This record gives sequence, structure tokens and C-alpha cells, in this order.
Amino acid sequence: MRIAVPHVFRFLPVALCAVLIACPAGALAEDVPAPSGGPAGMAVEGDGSAPVKTDTEEEKPAASKTVADDAVDGADIKGDRPVEGPSSGLGVFDRMGADLPELPEEKPFEGKVDEAYGAFQRGHYLTAMDLALPRAQLGDPAAQTLVAEILDRGLGVRRNRGQAAFWYEQAANGGDPAAMFKYALILMEKGKSPEDRARADDFMKKAADLGNGSAQFNYAQVLVARTPGDKGLREALPYYEKSAEQGIADAQYAISQIYLNVSGLPEEKRKAARDWLTRAARAGYDTAQLDLAIWLVNGTGGERDFEAAFQWMKRAADGGNVVAQSKLAHLYINAIGTRPDPVEAAKWFVLARRAGLNDPMLEDFYLGLTDEEQKAAITAANRYRSAS
Repeated sequence: MRIAVPHVFRFLPVALCAVLIACPAGALAEDVPAPSGGPAGMAVEGDGSAPVKTDTEEEKPAASKTVADDAVDGADIKGDRPVEGPSSGLGVFDRMGADLPELPEEKPFEGKVDEAYGAFQRGHYLTAMDLALPRAQLGDPAAQTLVAEILDRGLGVRRNRGQAAFWYEQAANGGDPAAMFKYALILMEKGKSPEDRARADDFMKKAADLGNGSAQFNYAQVLVARTPGDKGLREALPYYEKSAEQGIADAQYAISQIYLNVSGLPEEKRKAARDWLTRAARAGYDTAQLDLAIWLVNGTGGERDFEAAFQWMKRAADGGNVVAQSKLAHLYINAIGTRPDPVEAAKWFVLARRAGLNDPMLEDFYLGLTDEEQKAAITAANRYRSAS
């Protein structure tokens, strides 16, 4: 693909005692768009819905009632002996002497029910295809997107990316933002000619302007690649911000770096940099977790917090971030946010070195350990690897 994280995002945070250094920033977000909403927007890959049974699965009867279900008020049915387990006593509102508040009245759905989309959400992919295909052939963009998605992912049918591209193009031309985004990605993948690249950028911009969060991030990447430096970042910033507001972690990470490093931005944006980095870290973005740990140690974008820094570094290391594993070893050695633990430090050094990242300072530290400590570290690393 033509879009990649620009070099300008490879910022180097302030050094941590000449030990902690920054790592390369994140990668291209190819998040698949969520449904454009209700029946009008067809489901697309990555919509967050849990997988459910397919057409071949049958409804299972509810579990039969057991003896435990007959226990009342915490007493065993054979006597007055309390049943072991959680208390079934008074709740918080009972103890307060207050009634539970009434649930808000549910607003009736007044839109048109989309049976094809509903079947897709339930995992009935063949049914969804049967319902959507006639509508797609009549020019319904939402149905065309759904057909394309089923074909693209091979859900219940043989995967056919060529046919999927055809239906994505039809839906994109019909104005569906999710289809515009997906078809732009397809054009980028195969785009050898300037015409394909221009069409991809055009569809990506249209999808972004129509509110597709993933398209907003990727179009911002297009702008930065087209105009490197602060000028391109400023031009792309509104798209990054819109994408970040929709929960795209890559965009949240990007604006944290822009807010901190691009000069001339309003002070309130600079003050918000750590908040956006924290949001990206909480979303599970390991590069953000690593950077947040370094920021917390160095006091970048806010006050220092060594304990929180250790927790975020540990989380990134547990997630497989090799740089975080190496940095975590330094935290154990220097007792930053945790107690000193030479064996644990050596364990993380071994794991990082096995992944291809060697640190001369950690190498010297490791060679200075006793034979027993080195063996314990290797054993701990082997156990950690087998358990993960």
C-alpha cells in the first residue's frame, strides 16, 4: 500500500537517564469501517459485533433448572445451612432505603428494518446474501456494500476479491462511505498507475468528508505523505482530530505527537497531548503504551508518575512490544516504579534479545550477574514464553 506512517511521527521523547529512548511510531491503520448506521449502512468488517451462529447452527434449548436454582434467600433446600458462594443479601439501594431508579423509556425504532443486515449480524451469511443481492443488482449502495463484504471475507461463500471489488466500486459510486474507504484501499493495493492512485485518494477523501473514521486517518496520512513537514501535518491535523474523536487509536497517537512537537499550535492542544496518548494506550495501542510510559518517567506533557510508568511499560511488554521489554529491564534495574529485581530485569533482556533487539548496557548488566541469576533469568524467560 502507498500510505505509511510518515517519518515525521518518529519522534524521540526526552531521554530517561540516558537509558530510555523513543521507538518508531505506529503503523498504517487499515481499520475496517463500522456500519454506517442502522439499515442505511451495511455491516462491514471490524464492526465490533460478536460472532454469532451461522445458518447451519440450530437454536439450543435453555439450560434446565438445577437444584441450585431452588435455593432461596441463601438457604440450602435441604435445610437452613447457607449455600456457599456469593451473598444474596441486601443490595446497595436496599441498604440505603431507596428504591431502584426506573429504567429510561426505550425509544421506539421508527426506521426501516433491514433484514439482510440483520441476518449478517446474526451470522446467517447465506441468508444475508440472498436478501442483499437482488437489492444490490437494483442499485442499492448499502446492499452492494454488504454483498462486497461477504465476498471479500468469504463468509459462507467462496472468497472472491475481484467480485468484491466490483460491488465496492458500485457502492462507492452510489455514495456509501464504507464502500468508498474499502474500494480506496483496493485501489491502493493494486494501484500501479497514477490514475488508480488519484482515484484512491479521491475516494478516501470523500469517505473522510462523509465521516468515516478510518478514512479520515488514512486521508490525513495521504496529506502528510504528499506534503512532508509541519505544513503537511497542519493540513492533515483536522482529519486526524476527527478520526481520533471517533476512537481510532492510530489517530489518537498521531495527534498526541503533533500537539507536542509542532510549534505554533494553541497551548490547549499542547496540554491535551498526554490525554490523547493515554486514550490510544487504553485502546491497546502498544506503541502508545510505550511512549506514555516514557512520558510519565520524564514528565513530558505533565507530571512524573513512576508507578504508572512502570505499569504502562509492563503492559506494552506483555503485549509483545520488544522495545518495551528492553526498557522494562531498565526500570527493574534502576527501581523506577518498582522494586529492584535483577533476575526479572535479566528475563526481559533475554526476551528482547531473542526477538532481535540487543542493548549493550543490558548486555553488560547481564554478564555481571552470577551464574545462578543468569540461569534463573533464562528459566523465567522460557516459562514466560511458553505461557504466552
